[in-house]
Amino acid sequence: MLEDLYSKIDTAFKTLKLNYTSRALAQLALAKNLNEEQILAISIMLDDLVEKRHIVAVDTLVKLSRLPVKNPKTFANYDFSLVHGKNPEVLQNLSALSEVYADTNIALIGPAGVGKTHLAQAYGRACCEAGMKTYFIKASELNEKFSNARKYDREDGCKNSLVKPTCLIIDEMGKARFDQYNTEMLFDVIDRRYEKEGPQTTIVTSNIQPSEWKQYFTGDDNLLCALDRLFDKAEIINIKGNSYRGRKCQTFSAEVGTQNFTN
Repeated sequence: MLEDLYSKIDTAFKTLKLNYTSRALAQLALAKNLNEEQILAISIMLDDLVEKRHIVAVDTLVKLSRLPVKNPKTFANYDFSLVHGKNPEVLQNLSALSEVYADTNIALIGPAGVGKTHLAQAYGRACCEAGMKTYFIKASELNEKFSNARKYDREDGCKNSLVKPTCLIIDEMGKARFDQYNTEMLFDVIDRRYEKEGPQTTIVTSNIQPSEWKQYFTGDDNLLCALDRLFDKAEIINIKGNSYRGRKCQTFSAEVGTQNFTN
């Protein structure tokens, strides 16, 4: 048991980036005549420090990700009972984050209100909790981001910021039409992420089937074929179900009439 305890303590020292080792602690225990309970207390304290460090790190990643901090979307608060289809378990299995470790992209397709954005944000938040950088942006915001980058000659920095995150989420594809320059910037990001090493995934949500996306981008066929790289290794998940929207809405009936008043 003590061997496992010292091993655990050593891991905590490394996580906290402390210039100390379990060997040094063992020498201290000998010098100060510490018993097993006292060493265990040190281990418990280190575990608490590791947990606090993890919470701070996750909070920082979430804030930088542009994911909602208030009322966060998680897998735990998604109602999977509303989902219908041949393979509903595919959505439940997203919480395993297998796609990001397999370098596989995700396209969540379906009508408004079935929780595509909720699932994408839940995936991104889970990545943050696993210590991975995430960035969430709507397609219309991305289009504007590219236009502003061009306006202020910041194209390289803009594209680099989209290549770096382990998990990049582009929400509501098909809600904005990209001109040729912005199309080129987006497809350059897609190409560079395609060649990137290490765990990564790009998640795209849309009400429109991917086969129809090209109409929202401007360029020749050689340029538009870069979009295929997004699906070279991807899961396309078509979601059917009842709309989430309005479930908490209460409907009241009231009748307004006229009243005669007499003196």
